[in-house]
Amino acid sequence: MPQDAFTLRFIADELHKMLAGGKVNKIIQPSRDEVDFLLYAGGKTRKLILNTNASMARACVSEIPRSAPDVAPNFCMLLRKHLTGATLVCVAQEGFERILSFTFDCTSEFTRARRILYAELMGKYSNLVLTEDEIITGALKVSSLQENFKRALFPGVKYLPPAPQDKVNPTDRSAVCERLHAFGGGDLAAFFFRNFSGLALPTCRLLAQAVASEQTEAFQNVEKIEKAIHNYLFSNDISPAVQRINGEAKDFHARFPGGDRCKSVNDAADIYYTEREQKRDFDEQKRRLEGLVATRRKKEEKKLSILLERERECADMEQNRIYGELITANLYALRKGMEGCELVNYYDEQSPSVRISLDKTLTPAQNAQKYFKKYNKQKRTIAAIHPQKAEVYADLDYTASMQSALARAEKRLDLAEIEQELRATGLLPPEKKKNKPTDPIPFRTFDCMGFRIFAGRNNLQNDRLLRSSAPNDLWFHTQKYHSAHVLIRSEGKPIPETVVLFAAEICAYFSDAKEGDKIPVDYCERKFVKKPPKAKAGFVLYTDFRTILVTPVRHEEIV
Repeated sequence: MPQDAFTLRFIADELHKMLAGGKVNKIIQPSRDEVDFLLYAGGKTRKLILNTNASMARACVSEIPRSAPDVAPNFCMLLRKHLTGATLVCVAQEGFERILSFTFDCTSEFTRARRILYAELMGKYSNLVLTEDEIITGALKVSSLQENFKRALFPGVKYLPPAPQDKVNPTDRSAVCERLHAFGGGDLAAFFFRNFSGLALPTCRLLAQAVASEQTEAFQNVEKIEKAIHNYLFSNDISPAVQRINGEAKDFHARFPGGDRCKSVNDAADIYYTEREQKRDFDEQKRRLEGLVATRRKKEEKKLSILLERERECADMEQNRIYGELITANLYALRKGMEGCELVNYYDEQSPSVRISLDKTLTPAQNAQKYFKKYNKQKRTIAAIHPQKAEVYADLDYTASMQSALARAEKRLDLAEIEQELRATGLLPPEKKKNKPTDPIPFRTFDCMGFRIFAGRNNLQNDRLLRSSAPNDLWFHTQKYHSAHVLIRSEGKPIPETVVLFAAEICAYFSDAKEGDKIPVDYCERKFVKKPPKAKAGFVLYTDFRTILVTPVRHEEIV
């Protein structure tokens, strides 16, 4: 749910308790819609996130790492100039609006000023506005009088709050009663949403449940309903929670009867938005990589179609050789000027007569050489095409393996090495700067009866898994399908059939055949798996294997 006025009331209180008195140490702008403040408050450094994205607008404290761009945007530089080293005096909600004010005491060697940063968290109209003495110093999203004649947002003009909507402020109790008189039945939550300002629809649904469950007729006692509404909205009772559906965070609430309990509304908001951002970033990165790999596949398929067409053009190669041989054998019966001839094909067991076209401007011997020349050209073409076809088929198989790895990716961690692989193949440009060496991304890890089982996330991990294994470890791969390489660490012990089945089910799940049944999975000892020299990532040859038919199962990983 968006951080509406109801939720922001609790968040403002929590942020004030956490951050008031804190000193601004650093300000970064990791994206065009977000500004992060690092404040030293309460004996520790805290990160305040102010996000103005239409679907992610929020203010909360978070520990999620953010990277700053190489060049800070103009608004970030403005905030650094005016607020670095300042003390955050107060965090407050402006009335019952979706606006938070952050008041800073800014002191330098010669001046002292009190500046307010307004965080307007209103969906697509969200913005950050820095003011001094109610005069705008700068805004994240500026607008002129030509763009918005009712409310200008640029340096030097007086800061005015957004124009009120045609809704009632829930703090105006008499106005609320007037609107309640107009309710004639129907969807109560929708009625609240249309008539009361500052409330998101999810809040209105919870409010409707709290004050008039299954209300279908006009209110009989408006004052009683208004009191219940006021008590719900302005009570200090909270039960923050993240609402989940099938394990995925779908919403967060300041007051909710179920869901995953959180210590504070800020924590609930941070968990919800962090998971949403991670999912969004994962989906965007995955789509981008899938697009690159799909483009590569189209190029390879086009190259293959060209090679196959050239091969089809050489389909009459042997016929041209035979025609040349037949003309040579019958030179005595042919003469210059003939447009064709009919000769017995003694290369065929049935010895049929064949009609051979001739160039009347050439002698019979020259006509024979013409057919031999065409035959030799086609022979050279076929000789050149065959290795190219083999290379293109190998490239297509490798591209299919990358597509398979992308299809199996479940989190950004799974995409990291695939991105490295794409850089190695030239589909992505090399990184501009070398980052510090990082720890290798861990394999998917499972446990069965005390045996550790590992599954590679992509081609690079499959190779690394192979290199890190012992000769007597058991190695798995689906038969005729792209899949993760799976390995059971034997540590010199015999591996029970139950563990073999467990590993085979994992292998089948992380394969192109995960939606099928009775999937053939080959397995053998690691010593029978070889990687040919200069082979592409993930490609191996194996012998001495056995095959087991399994149903794909997504067993629980070890965290």
